[in-house]
Amino acid sequence: MANFNKVLLMGNLTKDPELRYTPQGMAVVNLRLAVNRKYRTKTQELKEEVCFITVVVWNKQAETCNQYLHKGSPIFVEGMLQSRSWDDPSGQKRSVIEVRADRIQFLGQAPAKGQAPAAGALAEPSEELSGEPSTEATWLEESEGQVHEGKD
Repeated sequence: MANFNKVLLMGNLTKDPELRYTPQGMAVVNLRLAVNRKYRTKTQELKEEVCFITVVVWNKQAETCNQYLHKGSPIFVEGMLQSRSWDDPSGQKRSVIEVRADRIQFLGQAPAKGQAPAAGALAEPSEELSGEPSTEATWLEESEGQVHEGKD
């Protein structure tokens, strides 16, 4: 049976990018993305759900994201789901599912630090980045910022 793993997301960063380098010198950045969904309940009450997702970007694209993006920046992400696991310092097995970005597109003008997003901020694409994803087996643990070996 054929398999397909493709993710398309549009949202805003919830924090500034976190750029790190592997021991081999490869750049990797974690982007924290918030994606909103609005819907009506059976009683016609308007509700909003927020999904928080970690997006991992590699190589030159990671450095460019770190340079130009900040908290509140609107982006479009094209990539794939990826899982990784590691043993935490207490010896417990930990795992996470993230989006590994193939392409990041900057959208509109992000608000300056401390300002609310402008209406229509997601309407105009301003810069597009694309790059071949790395086959590097080293992943960064998002919560502690330490390098761990990925499991295949």
